[in-house]
Amino acid sequence: MAARKKKSAGKKKAPARKSAAKKKTAPRKKAAAKKSAAAKKSAAAKKSAAAKKRAAAKKKAPARKLEDKSDRLTVKLIRDSALDVHQHILRRAKPDLEFPVRSLGNVSYSRKKGYFEIGRQKKTRTLTVNTVKSFAQTLRMMGLSKELVEANDFATKRDAYYQSKNWDAAKFDEQSESDTVMDDIEAMFSVNRVSREQLRFVPDEHGGAVAGRLVVLDPDRETGAVERIDCTRFGSGAYTIPSSVEQLSFETDAKFVLAIETGGIFQRLQSHKFWQSHNCILVSLAGVPARATRRFIRKLSDECHLPVYAFVDCDPYGISNIYRTLKVGSGNAAHLSQFFCVPQASFLGVTPQDIVDYRLPTHPLQEVDVKRAKDALKNDPFFKAHPVWQKAIEQLLKMGVRAEQQALAMWGLNYVIEEYLPAKLANTKAFLP
Repeated sequence: MAARKKKSAGKKKAPARKSAAKKKTAPRKKAAAKKSAAAKKSAAAKKSAAAKKRAAAKKKAPARKLEDKSDRLTVKLIRDSALDVHQHILRRAKPDLEFPVRSLGNVSYSRKKGYFEIGRQKKTRTLTVNTVKSFAQTLRMMGLSKELVEANDFATKRDAYYQSKNWDAAKFDEQSESDTVMDDIEAMFSVNRVSREQLRFVPDEHGGAVAGRLVVLDPDRETGAVERIDCTRFGSGAYTIPSSVEQLSFETDAKFVLAIETGGIFQRLQSHKFWQSHNCILVSLAGVPARATRRFIRKLSDECHLPVYAFVDCDPYGISNIYRTLKVGSGNAAHLSQFFCVPQASFLGVTPQDIVDYRLPTHPLQEVDVKRAKDALKNDPFFKAHPVWQKAIEQLLKMGVRAEQQALAMWGLNYVIEEYLPAKLANTKAFLP
């Protein structure tokens, strides 16, 4: 009996231990449950706040940016083009898009306007079985532009290429394909005075460098606060032109802009503060000037009424590619000339006659140089319109040589500062057009 009572007592104690364990774990479970609920509530609140923020951003962006006249025009042109395609499809007709032909053969030069103008030749992209992909890519690129304008954002060429990877069958396989479509769209809208920058596609590269008597006013994209950038205060460095310059404005008391082909000459003039002694603005072209550099010089010249003097190498490339592109544009991008060329520019040097007058060391013209010079004389509307340029190029061909800016260093490292440029600037009327 005693043994059974002991066993019975043991059995009765077990539930008591179990109950005690429950009492101990219950608060933990409740605390964990509360913590989990709080975490879920917090996550939901964050998600809701993020959603509200995105929704607010979507509502604000169009209203904010469409107050700008050029943005309204850009969005309207894109919508009208898309609507025209849609209406054709509803009528069971084949929609098409028209683009100006971008070649020297479809270019005219007006001495009055001072730059190349695109002609009337058009190419048509019609929606067919064979063109469905390129047609879709064009429309998607236009749609991306509309989104960028409304969101007050931008994309580089490379950004646009990778953005297309979300376009399923309409994605681009190579960036060269997306670049071509972007150029076509820009050409199509350029007839309405809309540039690629207004479509919110910006170059991957920045522009050249600037030093001298200039204050650049650059408003912050978000706040509108204006940053004053004094181009005299960069020490031995210089201000770098941003990839998009439409928002910039200027303050200056300079007398002219000196556009320089090579970085070496620019650095020498900057380090010796040529801009101070001659009250000017120095701009490094860094070879064929980028879009941003050309647009910067054009805006600066227009808004501040400044003449522009080009200082480049004396060879067919410097004359017919670098200088000609700066002043009047190029054949395959004539639709851009109204925005980017600088009709006010004139050619300071180095000229073929400078080779003779300054007894400069030279290099023989290569076969490619001769071909480029002869092509300029025969086919280029700008050089054909100016007999003095024809005479200069013919002189260069007859001499059979070319000379670089740095050749002036033969007479001393600072000869270009102390002798050559002062002598040239004393007779600006003699500059080539």
